[in-house]
Amino acid sequence: MSLQEQFGKDVLLTGWGHSQFGKLTDQTLESLIVQVATEAITIAGIEPGRIDEIYLGQFNSGMMPLAFPSSLALQVSDQLANVPATRVENACASGSAAFQQGTKSLLAGTAKTVLVIGAEKMTHAGADVVGAALLGADYDMAGKASSTGFTGLFAEVAKHYGKRYGEAGNLGDVLGSIAAKNHRNGVDNPYAQLRKDLGEEFCRTVSDRNPMVADPLRRTDCSPVSDGAAAVVLSTAPTGGATDPVRLAGFGQANDFFPADRRDPTAFEATRMSWQRALGMAGVGLEDLDFAEVHDCFTIAELIMYEAMGLTEPGQGARAVREGWVHKDGKLPINVSGGLKAKGHPVGATGVSQHVIAAMQLTGTAGGMQLTTPRRAAVQNMGGVGIANYVSVLEAT
Repeated sequence: MSLQEQFGKDVLLTGWGHSQFGKLTDQTLESLIVQVATEAITIAGIEPGRIDEIYLGQFNSGMMPLAFPSSLALQVSDQLANVPATRVENACASGSAAFQQGTKSLLAGTAKTVLVIGAEKMTHAGADVVGAALLGADYDMAGKASSTGFTGLFAEVAKHYGKRYGEAGNLGDVLGSIAAKNHRNGVDNPYAQLRKDLGEEFCRTVSDRNPMVADPLRRTDCSPVSDGAAAVVLSTAPTGGATDPVRLAGFGQANDFFPADRRDPTAFEATRMSWQRALGMAGVGLEDLDFAEVHDCFTIAELIMYEAMGLTEPGQGARAVREGWVHKDGKLPINVSGGLKAKGHPVGATGVSQHVIAAMQLTGTAGGMQLTTPRRAAVQNMGGVGIANYVSVLEAT
């Protein structure tokens, strides 16, 4: 049973906008929000006054003094005066959290057209500020000093994985292959922060240009600090915009326990559950997907994602990259956009960006990134070390 069959109405992505990701010194949080919101409304083919509600995904956590940005989108047009606007925060999953809140407003019947925005400004802040902000999303490390930050947390996940599944000797090569794949894909993404094919050898090798950040994760295993924004218009009916709409066929959310000692570090159980809920609502299986955009904040996260989504059995994720399943020409391309690894990771923007990139693919408007006539996709966004998890299944109309 699809979302439409379950709730008796459609949720359609009818317009979208996306900024460049990277170090955007000439942009403010406000200018980024206004840019992508204006693009999304224009592509949707509607007047701003048609917007019934606004949701803004943003993490911040002290990276910017302005901690109350929900009304910034009203700067797009005087027609947005008095429109309800809410900031949504769920760590690195803030963008998808905002997307699902907008979806639920449509399903509840309290809105017919919703504007969802994800935005973040990070690069102006010092490394210590960004590191402390991100560690605020971890139960055990929040407020504590750390030389490796969130990289250290995922490095521990990688160590547990290597010990459990016997990949300790060659895990670095597997992770390097994932990084190389995503950097290669990012070359074709005009929005990406890192648009250079670094090659397998460079990504697998520790060097002055690719130092170890937290063993076994090298710099190429880590997503960069980024600025950027993305926006999408959600509607219950087509709006006659510039492209065909994209249908939301199903969605899922699941949270895991916060303390690390209550979670299996390599299982990502709540991530697995969010996949099951989204695919179940859509009434499809993994074999029905043409591609997926997943949360590769670190390469070990993408590796475990292959297993959590059911592409391989636990401990067998390396097979998916070694045998080319997840490459652009494979049976389930993963992160054709370059993922967070190459596209960049402006935290609050990431989940919305993933939906925008997927919508572009499904409408044949992805330019150099374009796959051959994809019909169905999944988007997965995660906050913390597998804590807050969101999955969407999108379909071409």
